[in-house]
Amino acid sequence: MMYVLGVILAGGRGERLFPLTQHRAKPAVPFGGRYRIIDFVLSNFVNSGILSIYVLTQFKAQSLLEHLDRGWRTSDFLGEHFVIPVPAQMRSGDDWYQGTADSVYQNLYLLERHSPRLVAVFGADHIYRMNVRQMIDEHQRNSADVTVAAVPTKIEEASQFGVMEVDEDWRIIGFAEKPKRPKSIPGEPNSALVSMGNYLFNNDLLIEALNADAKETASNHDFGRDLLPELIKHRRVYAYDFRKNRVPVPSKGEEASYWRDLGTIDAYYDANMDLCSIDPSFNLYNRTWPLRTIGFADPPAKFVFDWKDRQGMAVNSIVAEGTIISGSYVHNCVVGRNVRIHSYSQIEDSVIMDWVEIGRGCKIRNAIIDKANVIPPGTQIGYDLEKDRERYTVSPNGVVVLPRGPRKTAWVMTNP
Repeated sequence: MMYVLGVILAGGRGERLFPLTQHRAKPAVPFGGRYRIIDFVLSNFVNSGILSIYVLTQFKAQSLLEHLDRGWRTSDFLGEHFVIPVPAQMRSGDDWYQGTADSVYQNLYLLERHSPRLVAVFGADHIYRMNVRQMIDEHQRNSADVTVAAVPTKIEEASQFGVMEVDEDWRIIGFAEKPKRPKSIPGEPNSALVSMGNYLFNNDLLIEALNADAKETASNHDFGRDLLPELIKHRRVYAYDFRKNRVPVPSKGEEASYWRDLGTIDAYYDANMDLCSIDPSFNLYNRTWPLRTIGFADPPAKFVFDWKDRQGMAVNSIVAEGTIISGSYVHNCVVGRNVRIHSYSQIEDSVIMDWVEIGRGCKIRNAIIDKANVIPPGTQIGYDLEKDRERYTVSPNGVVVLPRGPRKTAWVMTNP
């Protein structure tokens, strides 16, 4: 008998991340030079020993499906277990998924087929490390029907999330989605408890609750708006304090309960920039809780020219495989795979995704350049925001975003 079945909700549009989600689902957005956002929840599941996983997809899923097929082929490391994408199939009607709960309800046959003891329903939109086994242990100690992973947040920022009200034992007694006046945590008047979008259900209860919710015509069919507020009335529903979660040997400066919702361009940009710190809050190099993704056969990154006015260097930056920085200065940047930066350019405080080519003499700062862009020689980005707004998207904090280009560059610009 399967004990825990993992279900990952990866169907969100990610509208506030536009234009990065113009051609892909939010969980497929690249992050940290060589990962996709979905790699973090998948790595958490696999590292926690949850090896039977369904990924529910919906909008603009092609990029995500290709990534799962190339990077998470289960025969490579999971044997008889699986990571299987499940596209929206309209198995229970003529509609696409109407909410997070409806996405699981439309695939209820998967829960019935495997009949696990527990179902871990997790979102695919966040960056964090989590030992899910510790949440399972607490679920069992509390004899809980449902456990919701929660993280304390400043009360003035909590209105962006689903907020829980708990008693002294952390049993949930109230749940409100994006309330104007969030309730504080007992004993912590300046903090509110927000949902991480990660739920642990007893399987029989989940099936029962989803069937009941599907009959409610006024329901949004959403876990946070509908199922949880109803279940807390008569079931044992507990919050799991994410601050208690520990992964082995945190690195220097690493935030123990690091969790970031990459819901906006500015949040996405800030999380990438933190990776470049000497002691980042989230350390990609912590090998005790490894992050998995596609392994490419790209050559190592390369830095060429060491002339007085033409030095190829990257400082306080992450540079992925296959990239060549030729006679240019890169500072505080996350640079993806197979990027070509030609000579005499200056790139600062930016995220450069795969297969981008930057011509000679460019000056770029505070930018996110999506895949496959070719930047002509002499281009300036991030120095005149009014001019940038005429051509690109500019975030509230002044981050300039270039949408995905038409095709991979073959590096055909002038020689370095």
